[in-house]
Amino acid sequence: MNTPGTFNDASDHYLQFKAVQKSYDQVTLVVKDFNLDVSQGEFLTLLGPSGSGKTTVLMMMAGFESVTSGDILLDKHPITRTAPYRRNIGMVFQNYALFPHMSIAENLAYPLKVRKKPKAEIESQVARFLALIELEAFGNRTPGQLSGGQRQRVALARALIFNPSLVLMDEPLGALDKKLREQMQLEILRLHKKLGFTVIYVTHDQTEALTMSDRIAVFNDGVVQQCASPDVLYEQPSNAFVADFIGENNFLPGVVEHVSDDIADIKVSTGEVIRATRVDCGDSGSDKVTVAIRPEKLFILPTDHEYDSAITVKLTDRLYVGDFLRYFFELPDGTEIVVKYLNDHAAPRIAVGDEVQLVFRARDSFAFSPM
Repeated sequence: MNTPGTFNDASDHYLQFKAVQKSYDQVTLVVKDFNLDVSQGEFLTLLGPSGSGKTTVLMMMAGFESVTSGDILLDKHPITRTAPYRRNIGMVFQNYALFPHMSIAENLAYPLKVRKKPKAEIESQVARFLALIELEAFGNRTPGQLSGGQRQRVALARALIFNPSLVLMDEPLGALDKKLREQMQLEILRLHKKLGFTVIYVTHDQTEALTMSDRIAVFNDGVVQQCASPDVLYEQPSNAFVADFIGENNFLPGVVEHVSDDIADIKVSTGEVIRATRVDCGDSGSDKVTVAIRPEKLFILPTDHEYDSAITVKLTDRLYVGDFLRYFFELPDGTEIVVKYLNDHAAPRIAVGDEVQLVFRARDSFAFSPM
């Protein structure tokens, strides 16, 4: 088994989706030609807006939804037509799905009992997992006597206790408040690192996905737009949808002036020509384009940062957010641009109505076909 967080993309295809499609009415596809290889021990997140197809993929893996066409293989064995209870898959739900009339120890023992494990093994495993989730003293309590975070830890332990081939998590932290969500993210990562299980995790929370995942598959309209590590998704989005969905971005409309290799020269509404990394935009002088630049990659002149493009803007507002400041600018055509600075002595001191130049590097900006 691989060390958690490390995997061989070329050869270790533990879970495979081969041209998987799903339709509920035999006309409209909610999942379209889904192909993906997942390595053993990998933490893969399916991320996307509501209705994008990510939960449907999870349900097909679990066997709760049928596959319209294509195949799913687990450890090289087709499971597309295997009954859910024979797939050896653990699941963690948002609503915990614990048995309210059973104690915590009984909830943990249940998956082992239905698999007819020996009593001594059940007792040993329950004690071990109570210790793993740091609830040794809570075995005799019922779920109703625990906090939301504690119940979710029990639900996670119950999904892991029978040594499943795969663990599926469907918005498991959606019912928790922000602080508890963050604590549970660390708890799941701690157990993943310690036990090395393979995870398919569904969420619509991009911060959660970026924090927890080895790779993220970004869904939209039943299609994976990009599947990559969090840093690649954030720093090198493959299209305008991914750039817009992952993190925060400014989008500047313009037209292509010139293209050279992977750099495009683009005229924006100020009349200035900026440079951006070409992704999927056209290359003729009449092609419309959208340039994406993240707020932290823009700088206000004067600056010590390197740059090869500049645009003239007017400050419309400044927002204090504690550890950083957000500056709101506007282009002549009404396009809003946000710039983010750490709240320290180096933060620019400018007033609303001031006209300034924002500068950036071509390698930090991306030219896309408009969405």
